[in-house]
Amino acid sequence: MSREQLAVQRARKSFHTGKTKPLEHRIHQLRSLLRFVHERQKEIADAVKKDLGKSEYATELFETIGLEGEINLALENLAEWAAPRPVEKNLLTILDEVYIQPEPLGVVLIIGAWNYPWAVTLQPLIGAIAAGNAAVIKPSEISSHSAKLMEELLPQYLDKDLYPVVTGGVSETQELLKQRFDHIFYTGNSTVGKLVMEAAARHLTPVTLELGGKSPCYIDKDCDITVACRRITWGKFVNVGQTCIAPDYILCEASIQSRVVEEIKKCIKEFYTDNPKTFEDYGRMVNQRHLKRVVALMEGSTIAVGGEVDESQCYIAPTVLKDVTGESKLMQEEIFGPLLPIITVSGVDEAIEFINDREKPLVIYVFADNNKLIKRVIAETSSGALLANDCLVHFTVSALPFGGVGNSGMGCYHGRHSFDRLSHLRSCLIKQLKMEGVNSMRYPPHTAKKMSWARFFLLKQFNVSRMRHLALLAMLAGLAAFVVQRFLR
Repeated sequence: MSREQLAVQRARKSFHTGKTKPLEHRIHQLRSLLRFVHERQKEIADAVKKDLGKSEYATELFETIGLEGEINLALENLAEWAAPRPVEKNLLTILDEVYIQPEPLGVVLIIGAWNYPWAVTLQPLIGAIAAGNAAVIKPSEISSHSAKLMEELLPQYLDKDLYPVVTGGVSETQELLKQRFDHIFYTGNSTVGKLVMEAAARHLTPVTLELGGKSPCYIDKDCDITVACRRITWGKFVNVGQTCIAPDYILCEASIQSRVVEEIKKCIKEFYTDNPKTFEDYGRMVNQRHLKRVVALMEGSTIAVGGEVDESQCYIAPTVLKDVTGESKLMQEEIFGPLLPIITVSGVDEAIEFINDREKPLVIYVFADNNKLIKRVIAETSSGALLANDCLVHFTVSALPFGGVGNSGMGCYHGRHSFDRLSHLRSCLIKQLKMEGVNSMRYPPHTAKKMSWARFFLLKQFNVSRMRHLALLAMLAGLAAFVVQRFLR
């Protein structure tokens, strides 16, 4: 039996003991995970520095702070999330218990990504733990230092049977995908996402696919271009562009293209100095293979800013390319690097058409002062998310579901959405062995009169909580009338 089979078998056996069901156990594991993030901050930052060249500050900002927030949110709300959820009834079930009971799915496989090796691997784990599941954690082998540290340290804090870490490359991932899971959560690209979905289909296993794509950024000519370019520069070149929700390309009118180039050039200098190569907060491409792929995308395009490459250091300077067309190499795949192409359009009409002619992106960015224009883009396009007048920050709002649509993914998570995604929302109805006269309308022989009553009892919906609220208001109104009447005597 392979190491991967053993890990899955051990997790399932431990899950079947039932120990994940009590909320106390889940809370204990979540608190242990929070302690891990706090106590091992330095080791985590060192590993990410070796993998991606990120500073300790960047690791805290983009990796661990979000994890702390998600864990604390789950701890504060777990009792509410896991509680039975009453639903509307019809007349036939008015006296019965009718509710939704969240229950654990079982054993979840979490396949993490290399670009944010801690955030995108452990955030789904938080939801899996909160929902009462076991989870097999597969960090990306590309961020090898982070993967090794996760394998070494996480079992010191979490139940090592319920939450085993399996490291390795393609063959280990393929072996894991041969096993039966109750849910697979994958973060990465659409090519591998299709393979994950194909493997899951053999066991009828549901999947969450957090993919990527080419997220467009439209700049309206009448907005504050200086502020817009400042925010776009930050969003694009964070983590050297290796962010699934980074602006992939800019759409703007030709009349403002030169202004946009100059403003972004100023911001690059402000954020990363005259020489980003020596600046601590400007990282590196994860490896030479990815560097060569990104460098090849520049062929045939006009470099307006940057363009410097040092293969020995996996360095690509923050780069802006102008006069790019929809047929350029840059537009054939997600860039996932520090290249920002600009495509000129005649206005918002052509921008919407350009976006709709391509696969649905993970996010659409719009910079405009005109709220009607923003609402029009929302109404006439489709994407995992839409963010107006900033970049990336929607990821920080736990109340918003994070996920793609179409080619950019399926399913969503963050906060309660993670809990619900990794739970089975079980329908429960508890009737009594009474009122058989009413129930008899369901039984043969059927008559027109029976059908009339059946339609009345089955189609009339009642919101019990609302009825209780109205009853309380009626009681308070009656009490108020009584008091007023007493005082007027």
